Amino acid sequence: MRNVFSEELYKQAKKNKKIDVIVSDISPAGSMEDFRKKYPKRFINVGVAEQVMIGLSAGLALRGRRPFAYTIATFALFRPFEMVRDDICYQNLPVTIVGMGAGTIYANLGGTHLAQEDISIAKSLPNMSVIAPIDPNELREAVKFCANKAVGPVYLRIGKAGEKNFSHLSNQKWEFGKIRNLIRGKDVCFLTYGPIIKLVDKVVKKLKSKKINPSIYNCHTLKPLDKKTLKKIFSKYKIIVTVEDHSIINGLAQDVKSLAFDFNYKGKIQNYALEDKFSHSYEKQEDILDLNDIKETKIIKNIIKCL
Repeated sequence: MRNVFSEELYKQAKKNKKIDVIVSDISPAGSMEDFRKKYPKRFINVGVAEQVMIGLSAGLALRGRRPFAYTIATFALFRPFEMVRDDICYQNLPVTIVGMGAGTIYANLGGTHLAQEDISIAKSLPNMSVIAPIDPNELREAVKFCANKAVGPVYLRIGKAGEKNFSHLSNQKWEFGKIRNLIRGKDVCFLTYGPIIKLVDKVVKKLKSKKINPSIYNCHTLKPLDKKTLKKIFSKYKIIVTVEDHSIINGLAQDVKSLAFDFNYKGKIQNYALEDKFSHSYEKQEDILDLNDIKETKIIKNIIKCL
């Protein structure tokens, strides 16, 4: 995803001269290096100074620019939080904060590098929108939106490398603020976002082999959440399953449950998310997900029990 992000941003920057890139200790490579060489006055690497990255972005936005603040997800929001809140969100500036390697992607570097609560933090900020594309193709559409149409701050949550494309399964175009159907089924509905779609895809294939036909809906825009489509989903499915690489606190699961109550949903909701605790291990991402019961066997077993 990070390579596709750089490619699409460079492509948009050629068309839109207002785009700037401010990075924090990210070594430019590929298209990002091309951007730096082509537009040296529009590319700034502040080093290990995330507060400066956000402050510069706010200043540039006040002068009519469209800055992208880009670094590893844990450092994009957590370290410069006060500046994100006061400099960008309070003034409702069109700054895109890009958190790369979000969720448990950096599991092998330990708990300090897990962005398990980033969506919760970003959602809590007034004026902040939150986008989490499921794959590189969706990321391209999200970058186009942030570069040209976003009217306020956006937290763009992306993966790292090696993600496959799944959005081609949908016959619906990507649209900001709109839940996107990927696979149509009748027995159970999956709601998900981000690169963890890979796990959901595996679960769906296993369920189909057992003559169970699930649907997958992609909630790529987490704020504002598409309540209208969710209401339709509540009226259509008796079993809804949310799967996310994020804390159970203030993630998709809690939003879905809250809206289910508001819309008087009578079905069953299963949630798979990270537990409200820190990780103290240095394992693979799959191991961290397993420790939090976000795994194929568990999901399949619980769905079959409900049918």
